[in-house]
Amino acid sequence: MQITGMLWGRKLLDLVEFPHSEVRGPELSVDEIKDMIKRHGEVFIKPLFKGGVGKKGKSGLIGRAKNISEALREKERLYFAEHVVNGYANKSDGVTFEAAVPAEYEVYFSISESTEFRAPTMTITHHGGVDIEELEKSKIKQVPFDPLTGLKAFHVSNALTDLGAPPAIISPLVQNLPRLWDLYNNYGMVQLELNPIRMMGAKGRLTPMACDFKCMFDIDDPAWKRLDLPPHVFASDYSEFEQEINQLRTYQGQSDVFVINDKGSITAPTFGGGANAMVTELLGEAATISSDFGGNPPYEKMNEISKITFNYWLKQSNVLFVIGGKANNTDIYETLRAIADALRDYFQKFGPKPLFVVVGRGGPNLIRGMAYFRDTLDQLGIPYRFFGHDSAMSEVINYALSINDWMKSGGAGEIKQGMGIK
Repeated sequence: MQITGMLWGRKLLDLVEFPHSEVRGPELSVDEIKDMIKRHGEVFIKPLFKGGVGKKGKSGLIGRAKNISEALREKERLYFAEHVVNGYANKSDGVTFEAAVPAEYEVYFSISESTEFRAPTMTITHHGGVDIEELEKSKIKQVPFDPLTGLKAFHVSNALTDLGAPPAIISPLVQNLPRLWDLYNNYGMVQLELNPIRMMGAKGRLTPMACDFKCMFDIDDPAWKRLDLPPHVFASDYSEFEQEINQLRTYQGQSDVFVINDKGSITAPTFGGGANAMVTELLGEAATISSDFGGNPPYEKMNEISKITFNYWLKQSNVLFVIGGKANNTDIYETLRAIADALRDYFQKFGPKPLFVVVGRGGPNLIRGMAYFRDTLDQLGIPYRFFGHDSAMSEVINYALSINDWMKSGGAGEIKQGMGIK
């Protein structure tokens, strides 16, 4: 679950009174655009994508205008712009108008969880406005801090001093950046990034102005619900499938989905962020969706999620791949029972189809859950292979890929014959 861009980012920054550029949405009228250009001299027009979609600026997907003719021309160009990232086409739906902020200095700032320091960590540089990966390590400062005391002014001051930042920018940043810890900590975030923060002002006092925003939430932490954000904000696309799944976010358990390939042949309900990352990477274009349904969902929710997923993707799938790490508090019996019952309902509604089921899981009530799933698959005549917590996840994923290849090269026909499907 993440938010990118200033349309919603400004609303979050307002919660802690952090300064930001003026940002307006696609509803802006011609007269309002004229007024915005008059007051700021220039506006940037940016397409509205769902989720993070890579570097829009480098792809020519950010427009700028100093008069109304240029602004309307850029609005027309970008309103339904398409941006292809890793072979997946992302289509915008609208634009934002963002005021230009003249500044000599640009700052990069982020707070994130660090596996290296085992603590929340501030990353800062006064060479912002570029990809942080492109900078030399000597120009970046990483500062871990105690989550009980939070980010303090001296953390910011010491880091900027060590970097040799211009004295004029240190004091304004010291006064404003610690506010972002309250935003990060109070609303269940695992990452918060502002790049760039432009230091607006002339010879007098500089003011840090956030000009781009990105954050990511821990869905296991219910604090994000305090923001009362509409479900569509967290959809990565406008597909009916994602919108249906998003309606279930208000209940216990996770329901993060992203359509990978609408022509894919492996549908993988995945449990846990680590599993999700590995499965998505290794399955690649073979996967229909990327998902994370962890967080100990109750039977009712997992059953409803499974029904929606099967209705959209099972018809085209060769492999149903249920995969996750070794859970600590997820009742595996309830999870697998819910999926098995949804699969039975699908076969009763649409009839049998050639399918191979691969399951890799660990956690409480694992054996009982696998026994229930096994009995259901035996009744339906579906072949399967189960892996326990002692199996390497990468090997289980490779096994699912090999089964998919086998299904394409004749295996589906064998299963179809065995199930008596004409």
